[in-house]
Amino acid sequence: MKAVIQRVTEASVTVDGNVTGSIGNGMLILLGIEDADSEEDIGWLSKKIVNLRIFNDEKGVMNLSAMETGGDFLIISQFTLMASTKKGNRPSYIRASKRDFAEPMYEKFCEEIGKESGRKVQKGIFGADMKVRLLNDGPVTIVIDTKNKE
Repeated sequence: MKAVIQRVTEASVTVDGNVTGSIGNGMLILLGIEDADSEEDIGWLSKKIVNLRIFNDEKGVMNLSAMETGGDFLIISQFTLMASTKKGNRPSYIRASKRDFAEPMYEKFCEEIGKESGRKVQKGIFGADMKVRLLNDGPVTIVIDTKNKE
């Protein structure tokens, strides 16, 4: 499971001209899923993200989590995060899980973020052609891969 986390002052996702999710201050999370991912990965990643200290304290130091700042969460499924660019110029998405595995994992991840944070999670629509708008704050962008826990 791979997540790209962006600290935002606002973000939204639109499908067919309709906004399906929108937040103010918080985190936009792009989530890629592969077949080797498990519910253990969901638990580890959701705890890590909810407690990630990427928001500024009163001294301007990134020392606060979304939990401490009242930040919200917008989660978008994004199979292209699993791209391999090793050979040639056309990315391969063979590592990305198919819908029958990935969609339930995405939904479980969204539920877990909601449970961990106690907040309603905003989402895109799995597999849809989505238009994502964001105002990256900082900019702050963090990449976390559950297969490479650094």
